[in-house]
Amino acid sequence: MPHTLLVLAHPRPDSLTAQVAGQLRARIEEADGTIDLLDLYAEDFDPRLTPADEPDWEDREKRYSPEVHAHMDRVVAADDILVVFPVWWFAPPAVVKGWIDRVWNYGFAYGRSRPRLAGKRMLWLGLAGGPDADYAKAGLDSAMDVQLRVGVSEFCGIADASVHLLHDTELSGVPQALRPARVREVLTAAGAALESHLPR
Repeated sequence: MPHTLLVLAHPRPDSLTAQVAGQLRARIEEADGTIDLLDLYAEDFDPRLTPADEPDWEDREKRYSPEVHAHMDRVVAADDILVVFPVWWFAPPAVVKGWIDRVWNYGFAYGRSRPRLAGKRMLWLGLAGGPDADYAKAGLDSAMDVQLRVGVSEFCGIADASVHLLHDTELSGVPQALRPARVREVLTAAGAALESHLPR
């Protein structure tokens, strides 16, 4: 069965984002898949790029920091990469950008004639507070698709990649009595997104 690197990016373990990641992990394990849960906040990943991890355009064999090489090993080991994140300011949180900056680095994820990550599958699953019509009207859904699917996944050789947004996930305006039903709707939609792109 496929091995999945499940990347979670939310500071609260009781968040809706974390609930979605937990459900998807359970579904994958129920289908006899294996999971490596990379909780960027719980693991205290530092998103800041330092000189140790800055690309050296003249040396694609540069040795980066031990932390980064440990993350690279986790990426390489995965057949599927699933990134679950809240949409903040119409983009993933800074910790996700920092993970890409530091780990998906020159000489590893790109910069070779034969991409090391080719053949993997990738799903970016974002929880967006606003309705899909608003995102579509402003072109924000398309912008995120280009940024993540094209600018990261395809640029690094992962042709089988998609971006899926779960909309209306902000619960503060939902009456308390209706919130459990709304959470179930979001979890159902997340499961459908998983099955459509990363079928087990």
